[in-house]
Amino acid sequence: MAVGENEAQAVQLVAQALQLNEAGQAEDAAKALREAGSLAPQHAKVKEAFDIIQSHNAIHPLLRLCRTWVDERSEIAGKEAVSYLASSAEIPAEVATACLQLLLENRKHLALSLADRVAAGLLRQCAGAKAFLAQRLSECATLVFEEFYELGDGSASALSNIVLDVLVWSHESIRETNERDVFQLFLAKLMEVGHDHDGKALKGIARLLAADAERLYGLLDEETFDAILSSLDNRLPIEVRSQATMATAKYLEASEADGQKYLLNFIQNRIARQQNEDLILAFSAAAAVFPLVPSIASSLFLTEGFVPSLVPMLQKKVRSDRVEQAALFMLSAACLDSACRQTIQKHCTPWLQSVVQREKENISGHAAVILSKVLGAEAQAANGSTVKSGGNDIAERLKQMMVSPRLGDQDASIEGLAFSSSQPEVKDQLIKDSRFLETLVQRLNTKNGASKESPHNSIVTFGILTILDNLTRYLPSLSEEQKKMSQLKAYANASPPTVQQSPLDLDAEVTARCSVLVNSTALLPVLSRSHKNFSASSTALMLSILLSLTRNPRIRGKLAQQGAAKTLLQTYTSIAGTLPEDHLSRYTASHALARLLISIDPTLLFPPSGSPPLTSAIRPLLSLLDPPPEATTKTNLSTARDLLPTFESLLALTNLASTPDPEVAEQITRLATPSMEDLLLSNNALISRAATELCCNLTSSASGLALFASPTADAKRRLHILLALADAEDVATRRAAGGAVAGIVCTEGGVKNVMEREGGVERLVCLVEDEDEGCAIRGLVALGGLANVEEGREKILTVEGLERVKEVASEGKGDVKSLAEEVLKVLRARIVDVVD
Repeated sequence: MAVGENEAQAVQLVAQALQLNEAGQAEDAAKALREAGSLAPQHAKVKEAFDIIQSHNAIHPLLRLCRTWVDERSEIAGKEAVSYLASSAEIPAEVATACLQLLLENRKHLALSLADRVAAGLLRQCAGAKAFLAQRLSECATLVFEEFYELGDGSASALSNIVLDVLVWSHESIRETNERDVFQLFLAKLMEVGHDHDGKALKGIARLLAADAERLYGLLDEETFDAILSSLDNRLPIEVRSQATMATAKYLEASEADGQKYLLNFIQNRIARQQNEDLILAFSAAAAVFPLVPSIASSLFLTEGFVPSLVPMLQKKVRSDRVEQAALFMLSAACLDSACRQTIQKHCTPWLQSVVQREKENISGHAAVILSKVLGAEAQAANGSTVKSGGNDIAERLKQMMVSPRLGDQDASIEGLAFSSSQPEVKDQLIKDSRFLETLVQRLNTKNGASKESPHNSIVTFGILTILDNLTRYLPSLSEEQKKMSQLKAYANASPPTVQQSPLDLDAEVTARCSVLVNSTALLPVLSRSHKNFSASSTALMLSILLSLTRNPRIRGKLAQQGAAKTLLQTYTSIAGTLPEDHLSRYTASHALARLLISIDPTLLFPPSGSPPLTSAIRPLLSLLDPPPEATTKTNLSTARDLLPTFESLLALTNLASTPDPEVAEQITRLATPSMEDLLLSNNALISRAATELCCNLTSSASGLALFASPTADAKRRLHILLALADAEDVATRRAAGGAVAGIVCTEGGVKNVMEREGGVERLVCLVEDEDEGCAIRGLVALGGLANVEEGREKILTVEGLERVKEVASEGKGDVKSLAEEVLKVLRARIVDVVD
């Protein structure tokens, strides 16, 4: 190519490179420029374009956006800067520093919310920005604090994060000094306005106390702690109160005696003034600290004269809904303590009942919640009889709140009904209200498929599940031994031996309530959609509910149709903890799954082409064969093991073993054998029977036959157990054992093991003579299998088997007679020297 042509093409490429660079396509521009340089490296336009592009690209994109935003007041550029930060691109330290300086110098001319987002983003992901802030704080903490505090919540939060980040500071002593300075500046901000309505200062105080309370708590005095306690005012936004609660908790934990003294002074002094504003603050603080320091709060609450004087003061001296509401919040929180509940019941019940009757729903609803707590199942008289003081009326009020469109009313009613629904009369009242049940179940739906519940939603969910658990829970069945033990303990304690059981809590009534829930609500579909978002405690309640629902065989089909089996299996696999509560939840899920697999064809619950596979149900069922976790012992009456889960698991495994998939039987055989051997010898006849039936079904598979027919000592020992069980008192056990042996002797190894077992053939001959037709048929099939082998025929003759089979053939009826005749034909045809 000629020189002139090269230069012309290079000029075109230069123009293209400049256009690409302006469009922000830096890589394409550089490529075009390199091509131009290869064609005409000394051309002036190529050198000029190179200088232009290099100069332009020397400015970092984020810094360019910030300059455009500041210089041109372009909020679009500011928003693009926020988006750039969200992309997690690496930002050089000098760029981050320059951007922060630009924001701080021009903050009065910028939209603070946007500036706060950019500054917070820089300080969150850029080490250079953190180092810049740390250096500035060391030089002039007060000025820098004011600058960043003014920007907004994100930048203010960054201040507390920076002074806690040990990697930012050159020496720990420098960090500690700045930490103290920033903490005191947050306290000063809180004190400036008395209340920190936007929560910025409280958030910083709470964050620093949560991380380093032991070092910082001494910087608070009674006045500053007073300001924090004042921020517990129930009229303030929940975000502010939550930060004040955290700060209060951490300060009380670290300060001990001083903090307790300041708290008591705060509440007592304000109550003594009996001014509305002071009472609201005192009651709000008391309500907030009850869950934090119940011993301190209850000691104040139980101070002589405190509660008895409360109601007269509210009735005569105070005429304010706000004060009454704050007092109700305090009483509700005080119900955490049993002594406080009793005091409220004694001195406040008439007043609370009068408040319930008012038309002001918010106040009357909270009064109903308190009454439900103090008059619920936990508030019982010493003789064990439930206190009955208008419980149905309270429940009716709470039900009305539940169907109210106001969410706050619904939440309060859920809390109250979680307590009162433990009373039999209230259970009966709730289950008959279809509108209430539908509303309750629908509140379980989590919003927008969130992966995690908010703390508020988690509390609401737990309350709803508590109500449903109360409605569906069966009372524990006591054995005769446990009843006697209960009587002995009652005599020793000089108390009545038993508590009168309400007819509404009989098993038939609970079963009826379970049926109503399944048939008239969308409970199972809602649980199937929402259970992945439940907390551990809510999950435990859900599993308790499902266990109760699956107790009734009549509704198991509908439960299965609505996805109960899949929900149980998913829940079982999702619980990964090792705490006793985690073991208990897995055990409960397995038990409920076993009940479904007893009544329903397993291939319908877990279709061959579906997910999860049928084999995924095996391990949960096997977990029930071993003793339950300690947490399942809910009574001190006896430590006897509850064998019902084991029994129902064996029935479910037997059902699984009958499916055509050979992998199912193979897995059960491989995993269940050790436990199954022990259960065959159980003292409990039902357990022994169920284990024998499982063995019988397993012998229809190659792996199951190998357990008894292989030439090993273990196989011979297991066969000996089956032969012994063929002589059990229980007819069903004899049938199952005979059926298993009948399958085993169809194999050469099985025949050999029976022959080698002393008394083995004789046991089968005895089974032929069994009064039960099923046992006799199984014995004849087994004997027929032995008759096909020469050694078997000889052994049958030595125990007079021929004569005994002839007797059965002559006296028997139906299938027994015909089958005995078939066995005789085999014996006669193969024993040459035998005559009629």
